[in-house]
Amino acid sequence: MGRVSQAQAQENRQRVVATASRMFREKGTAVSVADLMKAAGLTHGGFYKQFGSKEDLVDEAIAHAFDEQAAHSAVAPEEQAGEHEAARRTLIEDYLSVWHRDHPGEGCPVSGFAADLGREPGQAARAQDVYINGVRNRAARLATADDDGMAQLCTMVGALVLARATRDNPISDELLQAARTALTESGTGQSAPQRRTD
Repeated sequence: MGRVSQAQAQENRQRVVATASRMFREKGTAVSVADLMKAAGLTHGGFYKQFGSKEDLVDEAIAHAFDEQAAHSAVAPEEQAGEHEAARRTLIEDYLSVWHRDHPGEGCPVSGFAADLGREPGQAARAQDVYINGVRNRAARLATADDDGMAQLCTMVGALVLARATRDNPISDELLQAARTALTESGTGQSAPQRRTD
């Protein structure tokens, strides 16, 4: 069998990173190297020719997920035209959708990697830095004149994680709907207090 060209090796590496990014969001970073390489259509032995360790791959997979998200989340035309509120509401609706709940591998890395990074604090400093920047960028897209977007992001991520954990029960849809309602009732994502009229 001939040697793999540099271009093919680079293509293989990119395929492994993209596959890992998807699988880690779906199943967590405990996915085995063997399963990961099989899903990428490559041999297990090729892994260590591409990566120094699985931790290196986790770092790259998280960075890939946020880069991918940034490419899909470029400033939308309506935001350029000053219609930030419409863009914010669209982001909330898409994030808290049944589709997003049911497709974690293609979904937001903020919710997809939260549990794994929380289990291993300090071990993945590069990954955590990328993650923190991603959290800040996502919150900034939700910000309004009087709200930095952090509480809104917390509500969205929390609702999505809970909805995924309860996917086979009607409460899952209720959780998504409750968060959508809370975040879209007012421009800041904070529900206005109800006044009694009697």
